[in-house]
Amino acid sequence: MSNNSVKTILALATGAAIGAGVGILFAPEKGSKTRVKIKDSYKDAEKDLKKKFDKLSSEVKTKLSSGKVDLEGSYEDLLSNLSYKTEDVISFLEIKLSELKDKNAKLQK
Repeated sequence: MSNNSVKTILALATGAAIGAGVGILFAPEKGSKTRVKIKDSYKDAEKDLKKKFDKLSSEVKTKLSSGKVDLEGSYEDLLSNLSYKTEDVISFLEIKLSELKDKNAKLQK
């Protein structure tokens, strides 16, 4: 989820909570009933934000763990490729060393 999406969700939730609070404050009811409604609205908004946060947290964890797996796979591929390249270099150097030994043996005769 992008940063803009998170900001939008947070702005909507905040706006909804403020709108509900203002609506309750201007309702023609007793103060005790109004306080109960405010408390209930706050709890509902809190539950809603917690659900959204948990969902976002889960999505981020999923993306991070899949990215970690991709990174680990790339690292292992890199090590494997390096191992093959190292073997190629060693083989090449062994061949060159053998050729140099042959040339040296011919020069010493």
